[in-house]
Amino acid sequence: MKLIAQKEAEAFVKTGATEFRYNRDIRLTPGAKDVFSEAGVKVVFDAEVSASESTPAPCAAAAGTSDDQKLFNSPEAERIKKEICDIGRRIWAREYCDGNGGNISARLGPDRFIITPTGVSKGFMTPEMLSMVDIKGNQLAGSWKRSSEFTTHAAIYETTPEAASVCHAHPVHAGAFAIKELQPPARLIPELEVFVGQVAVAGYQTPGSPEIAASIRPLAPQHQSIIMGCHGVICWGKSVEDAYFKMEITDAYCRTIILAQSLPGSASIPCEKMDDLLNIKKSMGLPDNRYELKNAELCEVDPWTEMCGSRGCSTPVTPFNPMTAPQSDADLESLVQKLTNEIMANLNK
Repeated sequence: MKLIAQKEAEAFVKTGATEFRYNRDIRLTPGAKDVFSEAGVKVVFDAEVSASESTPAPCAAAAGTSDDQKLFNSPEAERIKKEICDIGRRIWAREYCDGNGGNISARLGPDRFIITPTGVSKGFMTPEMLSMVDIKGNQLAGSWKRSSEFTTHAAIYETTPEAASVCHAHPVHAGAFAIKELQPPARLIPELEVFVGQVAVAGYQTPGSPEIAASIRPLAPQHQSIIMGCHGVICWGKSVEDAYFKMEITDAYCRTIILAQSLPGSASIPCEKMDDLLNIKKSMGLPDNRYELKNAELCEVDPWTEMCGSRGCSTPVTPFNPMTAPQSDADLESLVQKLTNEIMANLNK
């Protein structure tokens, strides 16, 4: 006899199905019936249906030992699960992921990791949806199937012992750089220099594949934020919240750059001030691949030239003056053409 309780009913509702079919070998608790009723799921008795067809089964049985189950239910694991769910809600609220996109993991032991489930919005996760895996991605505990992208997280954990958590999402502004496979220029905002450093770029590979893990592996020890070609951003940190902070700072930086490109000017952090920022970062124990570089090497390329070419990022537009506003259709048409030419010139840079 298979008992469908409230938890299993909620899992079934999340699949999006509108009809639950069951047979004589399946019993529904009152709580499960309430869940189906509130969700508008039609409950149908069907003597011919198999248990596997009617019973929600997010994943196969986990392969862990009793010690794994004990670790998975430990106070430390419960704390991490709640923190991951909280960060998931923050990622979703900031529109860093849509649908069921994104994934978060955290190190629970030398070879044990908590990971978010596949097929679930990060804004609506609950701790019981999370699972525990080893470094190979084998699911050891938890009834919800783990994210298919853990292999990419594992590439960071294997090469970067100080990484306690990994966060992957699809923030729009950093995602714009991702679809261009373009590295955000340095020396523009102190917070990025100190708390994140250079944002690396990895070329496109199929999500969840060994190839994408291989592209991340050499970058992770020196870069806490990595743009993945056409696939968002992956960050690591010393805690779940720290990994998320790297994501937030990266996207805010990319957003600011995109906005600044429309303005005249080309200011940046002076070369002689970069040592101050890197020394602050070094005192915090954060990695950076530029510690051994001299000032001249840090400033070999002007950030705005790197982004926009020698002509700069913007072409000043003539301000509107009501005293010289067009007085005829011909004047108006001439002004529209002038503005169109200026806009097209900017787009073609």
